[in-house]
Amino acid sequence: MNSKENNSAEGGDRAARDPAPSETEVSPVNEGEGMKRAAAKQLIERYYYQLTNGCGDPNCRNAYCSSCPEFCFRHADRNSLALRAIDLFRSKVKLCDDHSNKVRRPSQDSDDFEETSIKGERPSTSSTLDAENYVTNIVSAFIPSVSKVTYLTEEKVYSIIDDCKAQDDWSKLIHTIGSVFNSPDSLILSFRKDAIYKKKSPVVSPSESKTRCSDISEKSSMDCLKSESGRDLSVKNKKPSNILDSVTLDIDALRRTFSRLMDIPGHPFQSALINALRSLSKAVEMDIKYHNALKRDPNYINVFLIVFEIPLLHSPEFIENAFPVFCRALGHLSIHGQTLLAKVLSQYPVDRLSEMLQALQQLIIVKVITGEGQWGQHCQLNDDDGIVGATKVMKIIYYASIYGGKCDSPDQIEKEKRLESLEGEESNEFLQGAVGLEKEPYTVKEDPLGKELSVRASDCRKPLIPFDEFVNDPLNDHIDISTDYAYYRAESDLKFSFVTHNFILTTASKHTSMYFDNRIRMLNERRTSFLQTIIHGAPPMPYLKLNVRRTHVVEDALISLEMFAMQNPGDLKKQLFVEFDGEQGLDEGGVSKEFFQLVVERLFNPDIGMFTHNEDCNLYWFNPTSFENDGQFTLIGILLGLAIYNSCILDIHFPMVVYRKLMGKIGTMDDLYEFDSSLASGLQQVLDYPDDDLEDIFMLNFHVSYHDVFGNNLTTDLKPDGSTIAVTSKNKQEYVDLYIDFILNKSVERQFKAFKRGFTMVTNESPLRMLFRPDEIELLVCGSKVLDFHALEEATEYDNGFTAQSKTIRNFWEVVHEFPESEKRKLLQFTTGTDRVPVGGLSKLKLTIAKNGPDSDRLPTSHTCFNVLLLPDYNTKDKLEERLLKAIMYSKGFGML
Repeated sequence: MNSKENNSAEGGDRAARDPAPSETEVSPVNEGEGMKRAAAKQLIERYYYQLTNGCGDPNCRNAYCSSCPEFCFRHADRNSLALRAIDLFRSKVKLCDDHSNKVRRPSQDSDDFEETSIKGERPSTSSTLDAENYVTNIVSAFIPSVSKVTYLTEEKVYSIIDDCKAQDDWSKLIHTIGSVFNSPDSLILSFRKDAIYKKKSPVVSPSESKTRCSDISEKSSMDCLKSESGRDLSVKNKKPSNILDSVTLDIDALRRTFSRLMDIPGHPFQSALINALRSLSKAVEMDIKYHNALKRDPNYINVFLIVFEIPLLHSPEFIENAFPVFCRALGHLSIHGQTLLAKVLSQYPVDRLSEMLQALQQLIIVKVITGEGQWGQHCQLNDDDGIVGATKVMKIIYYASIYGGKCDSPDQIEKEKRLESLEGEESNEFLQGAVGLEKEPYTVKEDPLGKELSVRASDCRKPLIPFDEFVNDPLNDHIDISTDYAYYRAESDLKFSFVTHNFILTTASKHTSMYFDNRIRMLNERRTSFLQTIIHGAPPMPYLKLNVRRTHVVEDALISLEMFAMQNPGDLKKQLFVEFDGEQGLDEGGVSKEFFQLVVERLFNPDIGMFTHNEDCNLYWFNPTSFENDGQFTLIGILLGLAIYNSCILDIHFPMVVYRKLMGKIGTMDDLYEFDSSLASGLQQVLDYPDDDLEDIFMLNFHVSYHDVFGNNLTTDLKPDGSTIAVTSKNKQEYVDLYIDFILNKSVERQFKAFKRGFTMVTNESPLRMLFRPDEIELLVCGSKVLDFHALEEATEYDNGFTAQSKTIRNFWEVVHEFPESEKRKLLQFTTGTDRVPVGGLSKLKLTIAKNGPDSDRLPTSHTCFNVLLLPDYNTKDKLEERLLKAIMYSKGFGML
């Protein structure tokens, strides 16, 4: 880069001082420029002194006055305030009246305040004089262009590049980039579609620019929220075929222009672009926060789209200097603006949307790693503007990915909402009848952006970008979940919480957050119980205590839970304690794990007849012909909810459709493929059959056949007189829809409704539905499927004389790694009380191996409540293996304390 380039590459500040190239001028300076220069200079100086010294009113509410407690630029230096004064002048922001000779202003060297006289005299410090000279110079350079707005087109950029290349001097391009990308007004007018420029006026002033943006093209701008078909994009649940048609920005031309710029060796414009974006971001933040820019002018969205298209967003210079401040500004966008931006981005190519996401992920990772070592009690990830801003912008892309992905039909979503509303009313009536009092129904918190778009993660079968790509692992490694949850509970706009942006969290982090919520609820129930004892003399019941016989565990559990559910369902939200009759032991978690496992083994035995077992896929389904009453299924739902509520993992094999139905969804063809792939394939063949002789080939009628618990064949019509209605090429879609609806919904409606009611009685006030998708709920219930014992070895701690280098410990892990999976699961069962892998994998399992005396013939024992394995110091590896295998093979009810 030559000397001229270096002098010009100071960026937006320098670019603002230099006159813009004549090729980008929209209007010339008129003959009365001298008078305008003087008036403008005086106004800009008044803005400058208002920003530096204030008006003197202690009750000032002008955010652009340093006397206001909520002053926007309290930590800005005087040079920045000089530039900001010009922005305020251009935006015609209201000036404060002078209220006092003495005003308080921030010191440039400290947080203290000093008094400065501003009436009749000016500050005389050298730094102030420098700033005064600076603002005067800025005004002198800026005033000639005050009455003009610059803009760029593909042709103009190409012309400037050709001129610069011919002269071997890139100053002209640098000045142009700096001046245009420094101003939202300029970017709004840049790279517009051809129809826009046909109506442009020869004179456009800054004061008119926002109005002209909507006047330039009556159809494209004022009706920006409408597609060519005239459908209003603000209407929920409606997705026009091409939302991009409503955007006045020529995105293809913009991409070609950036591609041409990137072909320039060394990218001489990069520094100017970075500095211009920093200045742009501040102006954008003010426009969004105080002027509701996007609602006032829908074309303001062009500014965001242009910045997102910059190919250099991934570069270290942009990530360090420009991108964080832009994300912070965009993070202030209103729900209306986020909705419009999400709808536009939902029509972007997947690869381009992924690039935007990766840029945001990279920004967060850089911020997290750069601050590594400082994150802690006094410095939280939640308080970093760059991380918070990038996460807020990522949320827009997240919902754009859902909105543009493969979602359930609006009719189906509407039907599900009606059914869920009816179920909620029935559930509330049941609970009120149980406790004998009116209770305010609990409403699940819904994300405002998702609500505005009328989409949820559970409604999307296949988003544009997989959900896992939004998770940021380095952030999850450093986040303090307890503090983040406290910010969420505070419900304050001043505190940012990742709970409300949980797409970026791992399932393990979300599970920890829900764990805190459940524990707080348990403590509240415990406190309520003690208050009832003190006030009304009721017997203390701080816990949900179950006393069961090992030989009658199901009967005792169901009877006890039925009593709790009928007398006071709130007791189900107390901490669970289980006692086996005739056995000593304090339940710190291990006894509950064994209790759940015993209950599940017996309830899901096909001989009982409550569930059917599909051996091909090893999945259980509700038996439509079960003789058990609704109460039995309700109590099973309670058990499932208690397991999640008390962080116990169950050996249950439900198809995914069960968890989707628990989230308010209904079963469809996609669910049937997992549950019964052969049946789903057969129905798909009916749909795919192209000829008109379908009736003769398949010989189907509108009825379905199935077997009861005794093997008898039963037939049910799918619609009135269905057995006499043949399936033809014209009604085959109706037949398939009715068939699937019967198998997955109507045939088990009674059983599943009772099951869901029991589940909801425990989890209705939990953030379960807000935090987790159906596939994640399955992970909460069943645990991870990855059995990584090397991760367990790395996470294991040692006690009472053992270390990782002890001979017995080395022998232990050599033996364990050689075990088949069945024996590894038995070892987990022996040491933790369950053979399931916790959420987040075995690395999240805090196993402790303690030395239990010298070498002996004693078997290993364990404290399952605390995940502690007591291991004698065996002399040989063979003896250790023999003793360990014998212990884990005969562990139920013995050897586990």
